[in-house]
Amino acid sequence: MNKVRDNKALSRFELDVEGAVAFANYRLTPSSVIITHTETPRALRGRGIASELVQGALQLIRADGLKVIAGCGFVVDYLGKHPEFADLVG
Repeated sequence: MNKVRDNKALSRFELDVEGAVAFANYRLTPSSVIITHTETPRALRGRGIASELVQGALQLIRADGLKVIAGCGFVVDYLGKHPEFADLVG
């Protein structure tokens, strides 16, 4: 299992996979994290890596006691399929 990290300097969650980095850009508000864009390197697409990235990001957001605002379609779809994260939707 790969480990998602919060790169605060770049305002993005990152997941290293096979020498490449999938990432989710975000903006912070006082109570929420707005995920604005997710990107998986082309060679890694279709393998569930973006879902793994978003899951890890949501777990980090939950651990920080914040809410999430889905600012990109992928996160909207992910949240729709994963009701276990419904408590995070701000």
